[in-house]
Amino acid sequence: MWIILGLITIIATFINLYRYTTGKDYKLAMAMGLSFTALTLCAEHSLVSNWVKVEDWAALLDVVPTMEKTLWFLTIVSILLNIAPILLERKNKK
Repeated sequence: MWIILGLITIIATFINLYRYTTGKDYKLAMAMGLSFTALTLCAEHSLVSNWVKVEDWAALLDVVPTMEKTLWFLTIVSILLNIAPILLERKNKK
């Protein structure tokens, strides 16, 4: 599930950036990008929670250390890309 939500996040972020560059209203796409980022993180947390419930320590040891760094990086990139149009708009108004 988190892979599907992650792909939707990427698509919404690109739509956000595309709509900004074409001069259209981008705020709904920005909200969708940020919302799906949050949903992706929740889905990943649910996956890890299920592994804890069934005591699948091998899966936790294999996946969690790498995914932690990856999720931090991708979340920060998603936030920056989704708010970039707002920051650029403010910069251009000055």
